Amino acid sequence: MKHLRSLTAVAEVARSGSIRRAAERLNITPSALTRQIQDIEYELGTPIFERLAQGMRLNAAGELLARHIRDQAADLDRVRSQIADLSGVRRGQVALACSQAFVTRMIPEEVETYRAQFPQVAFTVQVRDHVQAVAALVSFEADLALILQPPPSAELHALYAGRQSLCALMRASHPLASEDGPIRLRDCLAHALALPDRSLAIRHHIEQALARRGVETRATVESGSLEFLRNVVLREDVVSLQVPSGIPDDPRLRSRLIDARDLEPMSVVLAQLRGRLLPVAASKFADQLAARLNRQVTTA
Repeated sequence: MKHLRSLTAVAEVARSGSIRRAAERLNITPSALTRQIQDIEYELGTPIFERLAQGMRLNAAGELLARHIRDQAADLDRVRSQIADLSGVRRGQVALACSQAFVTRMIPEEVETYRAQFPQVAFTVQVRDHVQAVAALVSFEADLALILQPPPSAELHALYAGRQSLCALMRASHPLASEDGPIRLRDCLAHALALPDRSLAIRHHIEQALARRGVETRATVESGSLEFLRNVVLREDVVSLQVPSGIPDDPRLRSRLIDARDLEPMSVVLAQLRGRLLPVAASKFADQLAARLNRQVTTA
């Protein structure tokens, strides 16, 4: 553990970029922290920081050590979780990065279900786009990522992979709400649209489909917030295109799947960092979430 504390000191200096600021956060003197860094550099036989006028910055050797520190910290979390699991205490923490399409209903329901069985497990849920979610896995900010249309990455190991169609969302009094069953995209385009903006994978998916047909995407309202768009839908006769898993149960709303001939289903992936051993709590939650996705998303 003493060795891990020294490595933690390195990580804090790298994060702070300053011996003084890092020492304040670690509650030790700057001179004591400097000695710890020097001892580690002596043990490694090479400097790990560049000493600059602006502060401290990791060099190439330091970057390698920083990755080792993250690995060690993640492994320690996993071991602690396993020890707690063996003792029957079921402690731990789960960090999830996910597309906002899933945070309205699916993730809160799954967290509630899990914590009903393991109430001492804590959750951190980060709303991230598909690129940011992968970055969160790589930096060990997240154990798991649930994302739409993830970019190709050798860093990802998929725990679940499926596809889900988009749906047209409108208020119950909208003219398109009078019928059931799939709806053609051209029927949606005949009405005012409230669309996700280009910060979201859904928008790129829609634009690619329209571009293949030579149709320009025109939105009356656009936003990076799916919740905002749903509120607009409740107030105006506009149509929004969203993922069914993210639509709340609300009798004021109606949704109809977009015909697959017009808009291909989007890929949905639950992933972890390739090669990483997950903490017990995260692994158990991943199993539970994958089972939900298999039941709900794969059939959509």
